[in-house]
Amino acid sequence: MNKLVKKAREFAKPFRVDDGRKFRLKDFDPGDTAGLKEDRQRSRDVLQQGVELLAKMQDKLYAQDRWAVLLIFQAMDAAGKDGAIKHVMSGVNPQGCQVYSFKAPSAEELDHDFLWRTSRCLPERGRIGIFNRSYYEEVLAVRVHQEFLAAQKLPPQLVSKKIWKERFADINAFEHYLAHNGVLVRKFYLHVSKGEQKKRFLERLDNPDKNWKFSLADARERGFWEDYQEAYEEMIRTTAAKHAPWYVVPADNKWFTRLVVAAAVIEALDSLNLSYPTVDEAKRKELAAARAVLEGEKTAG
Repeated sequence: MNKLVKKAREFAKPFRVDDGRKFRLKDFDPGDTAGLKEDRQRSRDVLQQGVELLAKMQDKLYAQDRWAVLLIFQAMDAAGKDGAIKHVMSGVNPQGCQVYSFKAPSAEELDHDFLWRTSRCLPERGRIGIFNRSYYEEVLAVRVHQEFLAAQKLPPQLVSKKIWKERFADINAFEHYLAHNGVLVRKFYLHVSKGEQKKRFLERLDNPDKNWKFSLADARERGFWEDYQEAYEEMIRTTAAKHAPWYVVPADNKWFTRLVVAAAVIEALDSLNLSYPTVDEAKRKELAAARAVLEGEKTAG
């Protein structure tokens, strides 16, 4: 187990950003595979080892009931968020894991502050919470499409040139708050290239079973590609921190994306020094009494 954790830590390290001051998105290649060649069976085997280790670590997290873990996934459409979440978390006990997908806000959500709808979904202690998109949409989609900002009905005097700087400050303060209250935050940007996105969109159009995943709006969003890239870069530069790092995960090869995400989650859980609760003397006496009752029962038949 220790050997696998060490490998996971080393594997995820090149993609971790915990000081964004020098971050540039162009320095990260969406097609990077760390020199590894695609071997589907081998990658499945390695991922399965990671999934099994995650299941054991999550069981300790749940039993210890001290920490909560929040995993945030952001990406352009078709980058593979759903698949990464599905495959990496496949072995985790559903009782200890909650997944929330945040799409266009409802009328009720628009009547509240921008952190309200996600704050209601934060994980309890002992659980892993997964946000498929998150409050970061407020400095991404809302920034690229400022008509979304108008729909939030903010007082006009609060909508100034400083609003994005203020929102970054609010997010940073919020993540400090979470860290101070025992919520471990890890954030993943699945970095897909424009060419690979187009390829996956066409595959969705060609496959009737995937038609439901595509809309004309998805294609139109490609016209704002550069705006989104600039928004993602500033997001990571401004909000990467040691207590809430970003992982810029190459997403052109799904098998590699899933390995990086699994390694990062393993590293995160290992940092919590998880263990099963220690049984005290009173509990040991209770267990001994329970054993006596069970062993004293007459065997049926």
